Amino acid sequence: MKKLGGLFAAAAALASWSCVTINIYFPAAAAERAADQVIEEVWQLREQPGEQAPPAPDTGE
Repeated sequence: MKKLGGLFAAAAALASWSCVTINIYFPAAAAERAADQVIEEVWQLREQPGEQAPPAPDTGE
């Protein structure tokens, strides 16, 4: 039984050493500028004069 406990402890230690975590950090200011740009583009598309909204889908009723 002691052998099994020792084997389990060794396996657990080996497993904990084999884990790798990769952290990717994005600069907050750059992400905020990109989000602002996307929002601005969407609003420009909605505000273009002379264009109509697409027709509602036909539900067949």
